[in-house]
Amino acid sequence: MAEKFDCCLKCFDKFCANTCVECRKPIGADSKEVHYKNRFWHDTCFRCAKCLHPLANETFVAKDNKILCNKCTTREDSPKCKGCFKAIVAGDQNVEYKGTVWHKDCFTCSNCKQVIGTGSFFPKGEDFYCVTCHETKFAKHCVKCNKAITSGGITYQDQPWHADCFVCVTCSKKLAGQRFTAVEDQYYCVDCYKNFVAKKCAGCKNPITGFGKGSSVVAYEGQSWHDYCFHCKKCSVNLANKRFVFHQEQVYCPDCAKKL
Repeated sequence: MAEKFDCCLKCFDKFCANTCVECRKPIGADSKEVHYKNRFWHDTCFRCAKCLHPLANETFVAKDNKILCNKCTTREDSPKCKGCFKAIVAGDQNVEYKGTVWHKDCFTCSNCKQVIGTGSFFPKGEDFYCVTCHETKFAKHCVKCNKAITSGGITYQDQPWHADCFVCVTCSKKLAGQRFTAVEDQYYCVDCYKNFVAKKCAGCKNPITGFGKGSSVVAYEGQSWHDYCFHCKKCSVNLANKRFVFHQEQVYCPDCAKKL
């Protein structure tokens, strides 16, 4: 700042005036001066570095050696939209996902470019898809109803199903997570398989389900037995995986067969 001594206006402007940091011209005696931290401006040069709004009579913020108005300071500190790269300021509707933020209208489907906004979407690498485009491009389709499987679903023998579509062909009970039996591309719950499909044991007359006890089966000449039911008619010795004699629709061990 100029030292305090008397001089004419012409000499003041030439030798004593401070230099404006904006326009680099002297701040003459007849000009208004703004002073901040040993820097000087004409009052008309003291403006926001971003929007050029005059700040001589307003509050301001000094940041990184720049003078900013309050509005531009807010924008400087605000997160930037991933779509348009402009600031997201207070009051703007926005979408945030994994630390990245968009204006609501900038968050669009990578395929059809329609605004997703705050609606449902599917991330795929760096891209985002609306429900319709994701179903078209990526979703598996249920082998029963042929509609897209957007969530959940099950796979059996490399084929995708909706959980609601994978049901017993007889009673429509859901089979996901349950024990079931497949017969000629038809699926049955345990109860329906036992009651309507399973062969009956020639010994105990109960269904042979293949589940639990008796999962091993003995078959001979069109008849089937639980392995634990396949025993000699006379002495009751179990004959599963042993030699036997089949006589008049009955099973005998070799010793008992000799006595017939």
